[in-house]
Amino acid sequence: MKERAYAKINLCLDVVRRREDGYHELNMIMVPIDFYDVLEMNLASKMSLQSNAVYLPVDEKNTIIKAIEVMRREFGFQENFSIHLKKHIPTQAGLAGGSADGAAAMRMVQRLLKLEISEEKMNELAKKVGADVPFCIHSRPAVVTGIGENLEYFDFSSDFTVFLLKPYRGVSTRMAFEQLDFSKCSHPDVFAMKQALLKEDYPGLLKELGNSLEQSAFELVPQIARLKQELLEFGFDGALMSGSGSTVFGLTKEEALADQACRVFRKNGCFVRKTKIKQTS
Repeated sequence: MKERAYAKINLCLDVVRRREDGYHELNMIMVPIDFYDVLEMNLASKMSLQSNAVYLPVDEKNTIIKAIEVMRREFGFQENFSIHLKKHIPTQAGLAGGSADGAAAMRMVQRLLKLEISEEKMNELAKKVGADVPFCIHSRPAVVTGIGENLEYFDFSSDFTVFLLKPYRGVSTRMAFEQLDFSKCSHPDVFAMKQALLKEDYPGLLKELGNSLEQSAFELVPQIARLKQELLEFGFDGALMSGSGSTVFGLTKEEALADQACRVFRKNGCFVRKTKIKQTS
């Protein structure tokens, strides 16, 4: 059985406050993009995980294994799985690659074992795997609040191209949050972004792009700020860092511009990808 694990970008990310438990209260808009890993899983006599990404751990530090073990503890099944991951989404990129893989594993376990799980229960289990996993379970545009567990889905149409650009160096999510300075970071208007998307107001969308975590990520990896500026100078209508970085994305309605950017920025040793917002059925 094969499953696509779709990446995401944040069109808007506001870190509202630091909670007493150490987590951060978030208010953001996450959207899936048509860029994905491919996960293949089948029932087997023992657990095994193979991947083209040899640097990934093969124990519970890997979200795929962690997701399976969370479900095993909940439902008490004994079955094992042979797993093969074809990795395309880079790590430490702000694209939820690991979370998407874990979510795909949860969907596949549910189908392979014919488990009856409510959406509420699935989200509860997904939260135990990772903050972005509840979103990745359904891969639909959503306003996401709390620490990532509260999801309000909505649909919109988009006719723009998304260009992904990631420097070699990644950003530690933990460090991005730890070094966040609330007196310096931006607090974008998530409600205004949602309204722009629903109204297909492209200039309004560009106006509302914002990410609180850019402040700390730019200090940790200054190249991210430079790449964002280079995308704007290259001709993209808007640019923003996704999640805690280090990927920045540019938006344009001129697909040829994104094609040209792929050629130019790839020569600089960066990861590049032209994609679109994933359309939901």
